[in-house]
Amino acid sequence: MKVTLPKPNRTFGPADMLGLVGLVGLLIARYIPVARLIPFWGCALRETTGWPCFGCGLTRVADRVAHFNLPGAWDANPLGTLAALFFALMVVVTVLHLVFAMPIPQLHLSPTEWHRARIAAVTVILLNYAWVVVKTKFPHLLA
Repeated sequence: MKVTLPKPNRTFGPADMLGLVGLVGLLIARYIPVARLIPFWGCALRETTGWPCFGCGLTRVADRVAHFNLPGAWDANPLGTLAALFFALMVVVTVLHLVFAMPIPQLHLSPTEWHRARIAAVTVILLNYAWVVVKTKFPHLLA
């Protein structure tokens, strides 16, 4: 793994896009009750089968993180909470980068490291899904 630090700049890049997406998403979650306004909003898989999908709880996570209810967000979906907090961090990084020309470190991974990162990501996603399933279908196991 190699980390490089570019010269200070205000060039809009991928990290800034993540910050912009995070800002828009968290503002929508904070001020617009999407789940109440859109009549068909919800998990179709959960409504038809009773089983949660991989993204179940993400609307609640966004709403709760936007309202600073981190325990409630964690309860809805732990990995979604970490993702929402990452987007919030990217908002701060984007502001620092575009306003104060703070350089954003660039991470360079070898093919082997990318392979390991993909395996780790799939493992974490599956573990999170298992937790969501247990929380939804078998809550007595968590008591």
